[in-house]
Amino acid sequence: MGKVAIIGVPLDLGGNRRGVDMGPSALRLTSLASRLKMLGYDVLDTGDVDVPLPEECHLGDPKKKYAKEIGEVCQTLCDRVVKVMGDGRIPVTLGGDHSLAMGSIAGVAKHHRTKGEKVGLLWFDAHGDMNTPESTNSGNVHGMPLSHVIGVGDESLAMIGGFKPKVQASSTCLIGIRDLDEREKKLIADSGVTVFTMKDIDRHGVSHVIDEAIERASRGTAGIHVSFDVDAIDPSEAQGVGTPKKGGLTYREAHLCLEIIADTQRLTSIDVVEINPILDTRNTTGELGAELILSALGKRIF
Repeated sequence: MGKVAIIGVPLDLGGNRRGVDMGPSALRLTSLASRLKMLGYDVLDTGDVDVPLPEECHLGDPKKKYAKEIGEVCQTLCDRVVKVMGDGRIPVTLGGDHSLAMGSIAGVAKHHRTKGEKVGLLWFDAHGDMNTPESTNSGNVHGMPLSHVIGVGDESLAMIGGFKPKVQASSTCLIGIRDLDEREKKLIADSGVTVFTMKDIDRHGVSHVIDEAIERASRGTAGIHVSFDVDAIDPSEAQGVGTPKKGGLTYREAHLCLEIIADTQRLTSIDVVEINPILDTRNTTGELGAELILSALGKRIF
């Protein structure tokens, strides 16, 4: 089947609510590594990237709280992703808040850049994550990672890995969106990123949406990175998230998306982020996150 590297990133500097730093533990608690081995993968768990506690850090600019420390964590993650991909492994990054995607995607893009290749991006989320320090109401960096991935916003965050953009906006799709700030709507509309809202999914069906998203992310790219915020799923199925929003993907819709991605054999890498065990019941959201990873990596119903 291939080789996988698990990378934990217990990062909670990007948002206001504590607890997502325990997300990697919640995902590992599901026996994720052994279940991946049962799928036929050679699995290496690289452990967790070192992340400072908020109490150890300076808040810094209130428009980009803890940006210096978040940038350093993301650079470390970028380097680790480059290393494991150099060993032929698929990086599976366990979060942690969504800020970490600036590091994981930097690493994936850097690996392919050395071969003259580009990557596509499918970003599953209730939110756009495309604010910048100029547009943000909260100053929380977990609401900004996608803008920095496509090369806008704060220069130091956009330049993680030493180059920008990591991904072309035309190769990027947002899926499951249902909660956007007013200023963020304009940023997204002007960016060239393709948005598939829950209205689009309700109207056209999730299989049509994911097929179109894959086609866009595949144009001129060597493969697709999936960054999956578990709050893309309806809170009735995934209550252990920091920013729940009613009206999300169903359990089966989420799995279908990842099963179809797996069928393309174009998956380069995946993040699963924003699981907060404090808000969960008996680790059901951690279990759901692990199941999604397994679907993306080829677990089939039949």
